[in-house]
Amino acid sequence: MPVPRDLDALAALLSRAGFIAAEEEAEELLTCAARDDERLDALVERRLTGEPLAWIIGSVTFCGVEIRVDPGVYVPRVHTELLARRAVERLPANGTAIDLCTGTGAIAKTLVTHRPGAHVVASDLDPRAVACATANGVEVYRGDLFDPLPHTLEGRVDVVVGSVPYVPTPELSLLQRDTFTFESTLSYDGGPDGTKILRRVLTASPRFLRRGGALLLELGGVQPSALRDDLAHSGYIDVTVLTDEDGDVRAIEATRARDS
Repeated sequence: MPVPRDLDALAALLSRAGFIAAEEEAEELLTCAARDDERLDALVERRLTGEPLAWIIGSVTFCGVEIRVDPGVYVPRVHTELLARRAVERLPANGTAIDLCTGTGAIAKTLVTHRPGAHVVASDLDPRAVACATANGVEVYRGDLFDPLPHTLEGRVDVVVGSVPYVPTPELSLLQRDTFTFESTLSYDGGPDGTKILRRVLTASPRFLRRGGALLLELGGVQPSALRDDLAHSGYIDVTVLTDEDGDVRAIEATRARDS
């Protein structure tokens, strides 16, 4: 079937294919094609397979900031903006922050954009993510969580933030059907109950986070309750569960006790 060249018809095609934001996607695809019919055909064909729109377009807007998104790299989600904005609020103008599992570097770039005087570093295991985050202007180190980060940061960091993998392994199959056709489970799999990597962050973060500093982690469901004892054991107080406008759990915020 030929690909429509006008917005309404293309939006209708995408809607019939099951894409919820069909009109917005149609507009982005038409803009990206720049009146090149062959290019539009290729772009729409890719989208109809379920390939993430951000990979096709090459970017996404996150917290009002344009983020480059390379194929193969986890696409930053809208629900993560709540976490990023709160991290900005907790980061002093001249402070220091660490963004774990940075992916495209979306959270780190948001922090740098809103706190240009701050020092923001990031880490990720995936070499494609490291390359993408670097292209987005992020100071990123390749490795597991805190392992590759400079030791000079120990005890000096104001904010540790991360959208680390937190989906319980048994629930991976419940994610959108096209997710793992294109994206890696590395970005999602948080172990049996989804807290495996979250717990590792809780254990390791006090070495870098200053007393009074903030820890912000994306998670969901009943995970805040599951982590209550771990947070206390690691010296965190004032734990707050961040929820979105629908009341869904999106993240936790905690402060490292000044006497821990």
